[in-house]
Amino acid sequence: MAELTAEQVQRGRGPDPTALARRKLVTREVKSVRERLTSSTGLERAFDYELLRVFAEYRMSGSVGTLVLAIGIAAAACLWVPVYKVTPWVGVVLLATMIIVVMCRRFLSQATSDVPIRRWRRMFALAECLHGSSWALILMVFAEIDAPGAKVFVTTTLLIVSALTVMLAASIPMAVYAGLFPITVGTAAFFWGRTDIDSLTTAVMAASAQFFFIFLAHRLYASSVSTIEFRAEKDALIAELETATANSDEARRKAEEANLAKSRFLATMSHELRTPLNAILGFSEVMKNEVFGGHANAAYKEYSADIHGSGQHLLELINEILDLSRIESGKYELNEEALSLADIADDCRHMLNLRAKAKGQVIREAVEPDLPKVWADERAIRQVVLNILSNAIKFTPQGGEITIKVGWTANGGQYVSVTDTGPGIPEDEIPIVLQTFGRGSLAIKTAEQGSGLGLPIVKGLIDLHGGGFNLKSKPRAGTEVTITLPPVRVMDTLAALPEPETRAA
Repeated sequence: MAELTAEQVQRGRGPDPTALARRKLVTREVKSVRERLTSSTGLERAFDYELLRVFAEYRMSGSVGTLVLAIGIAAAACLWVPVYKVTPWVGVVLLATMIIVVMCRRFLSQATSDVPIRRWRRMFALAECLHGSSWALILMVFAEIDAPGAKVFVTTTLLIVSALTVMLAASIPMAVYAGLFPITVGTAAFFWGRTDIDSLTTAVMAASAQFFFIFLAHRLYASSVSTIEFRAEKDALIAELETATANSDEARRKAEEANLAKSRFLATMSHELRTPLNAILGFSEVMKNEVFGGHANAAYKEYSADIHGSGQHLLELINEILDLSRIESGKYELNEEALSLADIADDCRHMLNLRAKAKGQVIREAVEPDLPKVWADERAIRQVVLNILSNAIKFTPQGGEITIKVGWTANGGQYVSVTDTGPGIPEDEIPIVLQTFGRGSLAIKTAEQGSGLGLPIVKGLIDLHGGGFNLKSKPRAGTEVTITLPPVRVMDTLAALPEPETRAA
């Protein structure tokens, strides 16, 4: 783990993830530059080895074709040259090809870490030079032959060999140059001093082809390097992805363990806290109501009322935390039944009407007629309506107005909407108030404190029903909270079954 800076220790925070990522990137770049400085090609050492490995594999896979080509060329050469002159030449070509194959096998059998890159690059270049020289010896075989088509045959053969060398040895430019050099020199010597038009044309064609082969070798080398780089990036990405997946699995496991520990803690603490709370609430209520006689000092009655009120607030907070914990852990069980949203909204309005009148507020109700019942958990829906209605009363100033609406949604579901004339919520703070223990700054300044669990519980309970939650608000323009239930939960009224007709006797 990275060391913490003094500033981070003072603030009590861990290392900055951005700084860790930056240091990791710098470390990778430094390692890459160090490897390039120790390489003779300017690439990383792993790339140098890959280029040699590609050369060795290509040369081994192309050895059979090279042998077949040599035998075919030797057979065709017998049309102009006696067999006893062709045989030594083809033997040298086969020997040079076998030397390259043996070297490639030996190279591939070595461990990657034990391979001397520069030494093997020079050895492969020398082997290519030997291979090119063996093919160039065909010029000596045809040196005294002036038959028609002989010069074209020799030139074509060497051009084919040059193209084969470029394709098989393109990953090592030095080997390409070493393989083409004896062929180019031999061709130039073969046509030196010949002034006939056929010789000049053939020589120019051969020279142009060699320049093209050099250009092609550069392009193939660049393509090989790009392929290796892309493959290295892919391997690095896969490794990072596997590491990230492992870290994610570990983090998920720890989160599940923490969530289980939290659930156990809440279950234990709920029992441990509720037992003394019940005693506090009971005794404080007795003292507040002066059941056993009046207090000697009037202040004791106020203290008892404060204790009772604080105990009730703490009990409500515990219940809200437990509800939210059950919702988040997926252990909240819905006891569904047929219920009327209009009746629940009306019951909640009656329950909170006294609190609204104490603040001089007016609660208006607008319910669409003939709404069928819905299939839902009555306790959960009642808690949802009570939470959003109590929030509206809490954050609406003296003399404000609150409106409850119940009706149909556009897709055939049903909704409950609560609109107030309170201070509203700035748009950038809406995600905050929907978080656990989140409260808007304007609401905190203009209303009594809250736990910040009401709206998260509402959203969680509505999500369990497959419904929707929407909060629209603007500063000084009030707030509108709407909860919806999907059409699948609406129970349409069905006609009664007809009674069977009784037949007259």
